[in-house]
Amino acid sequence: MRKFLLFFLISTASALAQPHALVQRYCSGCHSPAMKAGRLVLSGLDFAKAGDNAAIWEKVLRQVQSGAMPPVGLPRPDAAALQTFTRTLAESLDKAALTHPDPGAPMPHRLNRLEYSNAIRDLLALDTQPGLRLPVDESGFGFDNMADLLSMSPSLLERYLSVAQFVSRQAIGDLKMKPEETTYGSTVRSLKRAPSADELPLGASGGLAFRHYFPLDAQYDLRVTLAGSTGDGALPTPYQVKLPVKAGLRAVVVTFVRESGRPEAALKTTGRAFPGPGGASEKAEMDLRIDGVSVKRWTVPQRTGAPAPDVATTVLAGPYEATSRGQTPARARIFACRPTKATEEEPCARTILASLTKRAFRRPSAETDVRPLLRFYTEARRQGLDFDESIGRSLQAMLVSPDFLFRIERDPKHLAPGTVHPLNDYELASRLSFFLWSSIPDDELLRVAGEGKLRQPAFLRAQVKRLIADPRSDALIQNFGGQWLFLRTLANAKPDADIFANFDENLRQAFQRETELYLANIFRNERSALELLDSNYTYLNERLAQHYGVPNVYGSHFRQVQLPDTRRGGLLGQGSILTVTSYPNRTSVVQRGKWILENLLGTPPPPPPADVPELPAKAKDGRKLSLREAMETHRANAVCASCHSRMDPIGFALENFNAVGEWRADDGGVHVDAKGKLPNGAEFEGPGGLKTLLVNQHRDEFVQTMVEKLLTYALGRGLEARDRPTVRLIARQTAADQYRMAALVTAIVESAPFQMRRSR
Repeated sequence: MRKFLLFFLISTASALAQPHALVQRYCSGCHSPAMKAGRLVLSGLDFAKAGDNAAIWEKVLRQVQSGAMPPVGLPRPDAAALQTFTRTLAESLDKAALTHPDPGAPMPHRLNRLEYSNAIRDLLALDTQPGLRLPVDESGFGFDNMADLLSMSPSLLERYLSVAQFVSRQAIGDLKMKPEETTYGSTVRSLKRAPSADELPLGASGGLAFRHYFPLDAQYDLRVTLAGSTGDGALPTPYQVKLPVKAGLRAVVVTFVRESGRPEAALKTTGRAFPGPGGASEKAEMDLRIDGVSVKRWTVPQRTGAPAPDVATTVLAGPYEATSRGQTPARARIFACRPTKATEEEPCARTILASLTKRAFRRPSAETDVRPLLRFYTEARRQGLDFDESIGRSLQAMLVSPDFLFRIERDPKHLAPGTVHPLNDYELASRLSFFLWSSIPDDELLRVAGEGKLRQPAFLRAQVKRLIADPRSDALIQNFGGQWLFLRTLANAKPDADIFANFDENLRQAFQRETELYLANIFRNERSALELLDSNYTYLNERLAQHYGVPNVYGSHFRQVQLPDTRRGGLLGQGSILTVTSYPNRTSVVQRGKWILENLLGTPPPPPPADVPELPAKAKDGRKLSLREAMETHRANAVCASCHSRMDPIGFALENFNAVGEWRADDGGVHVDAKGKLPNGAEFEGPGGLKTLLVNQHRDEFVQTMVEKLLTYALGRGLEARDRPTVRLIARQTAADQYRMAALVTAIVESAPFQMRRSR
């Protein structure tokens, strides 16, 4: 009998080691035609031909790798059997994808409004963010650059026409331009930021930093509203305003007002300043310095012993009484030549339009590009407009051309539908620049594409390195990072002021700045992507260091700081992430757990049912329940437990951080229990234990999720089952480089989905 039992156990183990047998033993019961759990049926599928049903098997692979399947409470194979199963299934899927590659056939890709703004900036040297005048773009798969969602409607086309007219008048310098007001400050949160340390004049105690484009030599009004000046008492005087302005402005009028909008007569600082071409001049109590092409900042340094007021808002209005167009960077960029007589005008116009269309359309300019635009110029001249205004009409038409508004990849005419083929070098250059810069290729990238070298690995890698090192790659950090990590929602977070009195606009900006600097260091300095999970450093200024309880950090400027313990390292210890995953008045175990599962591990839980009850506040005996006890009561429901058994333990590990990221040992007098245990038996405690678990046991899931997010953003489309083998390939290729971010980006750029397409 004992021999028979031993033989039976050995035979069973051998059978279960086979993937097909494992599916039959642990999966087919629920995923049968009768049960259809999760609307998934595995019966009848041939494991050996996984590529024939890649969408189904990729879903199975992800659920098993994450530990979500088999469900909690049901029999599970041992770790060795699961590892064999996932490895064999992945190899089968990868082999099928290699045999039949399919990079997809992306739709023409309209520039979203951020890409539009950046393209205008790099095309015309005009940084006025005109895309903000366009509607907010739809998002899909976590990002707002998805080609399928960036459609064009008649009403949207009208908006583009209006914005193109605005851009053209700003760039050319329309002497008939009507004055406009632009508000910088708390009423337009996205345009407000505190000055950095290197921007503050010596002795300054506060202020507001912004950039403003002056399209004409004219008079401009700067109305400054001081915070806390709503009362009737006079503010202490005098104060000095330092205002770098564009050389050649005829006048800048500065007025101080109360927050109520009434002039602050007690200051007596309203006046005019006339900057000359050689330097600064002073009038009244203002000190103006000539510095570059725009207002960069203004500050109110303290001159007396009384506290200096902070800045509430600044309104810059103009132009008034314009005298000339002057010489702006935009005009220098546009006018590649200047006609000196009538016969030179049309040839010069052709030269200008050929130069503009090459950069705007991201490929060599052709006669078919220039001729239609030249007609707008000719008609404008016939109507009596001068040369510059006529070029402006052509520029306006160019900015609503499909070749500018859309990234169009054309299939060679001789190819049959469904044929996989490489992009041409110019199309590859556009994919690369919009991936890393959210903008058009520069002259250097177009030159390499024109020489037919961009597809060569050495040249391509050199361009990737150059583009990442360029400041324009901040767009990758802000647009990709901002959406992937939910940083864009930080601007709208409203922690309860009665509970979190320490939270204010400066702290919100510090949260944002910390995470952006952290991402920039990892992307630009070839750091490992694993540092996003854990590291021994972050970026702090004095205010944020005090909030975190980190000593010996002084001043308003940010610097890299070595952390004294394991609490704060990586994204999970940063105030930005902890705030956007909380409610206004308390933390959320569920939101934090869901954020990690979705954004770091790539296994988001399904949406909750519509009838989820509120958490119980008290036990049956009337005793007040702690948050953990209330959540445990909630998980007693088997339906709820299937998701919460994975979300809640992760969220509880971060409970030592309150809703604005401050460390706490107790919550309302109740000791914080930060222990967690996952369905697979893994135990951990606190943020340090959670990060150790993620780095050591869930590294593969994190890296693949990181690649998946980056690849989705790079391609501008959602990934499908056919793309998963590419994700795994990139993860394997970069393992030897410790998953350095630069290596991940390079591997994505060199991948088949990035460099190829399927003809339609």
